[in-house]
Amino acid sequence: MKPNFLRALIWVLCLPAAPAWAQDADAPIQQLLQEHAKVIAKSSRKTIGPAIDALAASGLPEAKTVLERWQAKDMWYGKEDGLFVFAEKVDRKTLRIFDVSDGSEIGTVDPKTHKQLKPNSGIRGLIGAALVQFQLNDPDPAARLTALDAIERDANASHLTALRGAIENEPDDRIRARKMRLERLLTIRFGTDDAERIAAIDSFESDLGVDVRATLNPLIESRLEVAKEAPAGYDVLRVLQPGSEDLTRAAAHALLVESGFSAPVITRDDKRAALIANIRNGSVGGVQVADLNTDAARDLAYAELARAGAVDAVATAADIDAALAAHVFFERVVGAPPLVAHAALEALEAIETRVAMARTADLLLDGMSLASIYFLAAIGLAITFGVMGVINMAHGEFIMMGAYTGYVVQLLIPDYTVSILVALPLAFAVTFGAGVAMERLVIRWLYHRPLETLLATFGISIALQQIAKNIFGTQARPLTSPDWLDGSLIVNDIVSISYIRIAIFILALLFLALFLFLMNRTRLGLEVRAVTQNPRMAGSVGINPDRINMLTFGLGSGIAGIAGVAIGLYAKVTSEMGQDYIVQSFMTVVVGGVGNIWGTLVGATMVGFLQKGIEWMNPSNTLAAQTYMILFIILFIQFRPRGIIALKGRAAEA
Repeated sequence: MKPNFLRALIWVLCLPAAPAWAQDADAPIQQLLQEHAKVIAKSSRKTIGPAIDALAASGLPEAKTVLERWQAKDMWYGKEDGLFVFAEKVDRKTLRIFDVSDGSEIGTVDPKTHKQLKPNSGIRGLIGAALVQFQLNDPDPAARLTALDAIERDANASHLTALRGAIENEPDDRIRARKMRLERLLTIRFGTDDAERIAAIDSFESDLGVDVRATLNPLIESRLEVAKEAPAGYDVLRVLQPGSEDLTRAAAHALLVESGFSAPVITRDDKRAALIANIRNGSVGGVQVADLNTDAARDLAYAELARAGAVDAVATAADIDAALAAHVFFERVVGAPPLVAHAALEALEAIETRVAMARTADLLLDGMSLASIYFLAAIGLAITFGVMGVINMAHGEFIMMGAYTGYVVQLLIPDYTVSILVALPLAFAVTFGAGVAMERLVIRWLYHRPLETLLATFGISIALQQIAKNIFGTQARPLTSPDWLDGSLIVNDIVSISYIRIAIFILALLFLALFLFLMNRTRLGLEVRAVTQNPRMAGSVGINPDRINMLTFGLGSGIAGIAGVAIGLYAKVTSEMGQDYIVQSFMTVVVGGVGNIWGTLVGATMVGFLQKGIEWMNPSNTLAAQTYMILFIILFIQFRPRGIIALKGRAAEA
């Protein structure tokens, strides 16, 4: 007997330890779980909602922990006693369990005595939504913001009460404002009092947020109906006229057929086939086949066949007109109570008006931004082409040289702010020198020979592009903007403009002021204006036209280099980037008026706004928009060949 006793003793000692103390089965949280034990154990997304809602609304301090542990698959229940516990596996044969009421350790048991709750992704999502109300009052602001994000993604009616309770004690003004806005949105969706919902709707009449329109649109959902008399109920959203944009004749007649107020129509081929199938002794429905050469005759024959029961009755064009005139078509509200739906409709109409105004403002900002870019790119060309009369097809390559100068500077100076401040004057120096060299070596020998100048500068353009490819390759190079230029100035959900474009706009204004100062307040400007008006007279009073031409060409090229740095901050820097601006630069100068800085400004504004306007009308095809713009410019030049602001003197005579 001793061996058997020893074996029994060893077997008992090897059993997992019994629970250290009994679980508190009478705890309120345990009792609440027991009330919903069947649906919790079943874990079906279709039936689990009431159990989760009961936990979330219980007000018990343990509810949050239970939901979190349940979501993390850490909750189990006993197969024998049915009590819920928290548990963690020690090993394959040992499970450590904890009381759900206070988290105290109960002991270790055999895993076979308990079943793990494994909520699927759908149930975990429901639990996550329930946890939001606890997170709304979390001391950590990041947790509260996360809760608001979760509500915005998947809101339900229970969140409305939670939000209202979390607003008053919110210490952060920004988060409180967001809570209040979200509370009003949820009031519109889930509120039970119509006056409360209407007040929330009215508060959003000036809000252009996409979430507002997404909340209001379901409220005006309607069903198209037809009746013999106009309905008098306030649930009628609007009356529609057949043949209008909102209700075609075909759709209106289809509704009449569906409602039993009109016979259907058939196609001409079907009618013809029916007539052929019913030919008897050379006639159809009492009409001779030879007489069936008009629609009226065929309609008459078919109507006779229908009266005889040979074919189904159909509506003629006259029948359709009569049926449409005798009935009223209207939309009946089904998305919300009538008063709420009408308030939503009025709010949406007000919002749409503001949206149209905002889109117009956004389009104007885009046009102004593009105009500043074109002005910056064309101001150098306005000097070389307008003042000197030189058609410089390599102007775009000076823009490209400036952009690559900025790229090289950023390789040497990693601080982007400092590198941009260094790159701007350095790009001016590099392209100024290149412009002077080009003028001395090529341009000076080709004055007053526009065709040869065009061909020579075009060849230089190709050569400069190839040199850039040999040095930097064909891959686009980054010209990174400083951190303070990242992002956009956002006015609302529709109107925004990037900080880089704002900086380019300011830079264009600075160059305008600098150019005006240079031309009107310096000796160089006086000499340039003198050479522009009458080079021979300027030479007779001691001005060297040859030197002025050199400096003027260098100045125009240097400004193109600075424009390259600015443009490279948001556009790709490649060897061909200058070609993207050369055509627009010439159009800007020619349209505005050759040789006039104010004309260049007006021309850039006109070209920029025109291009944006055409792109807005045809957004799917940018190339077509540019083609239309060029055609418009050509037509404009036919009526005003000297531009908007014509210049007198050498440039005007060229």
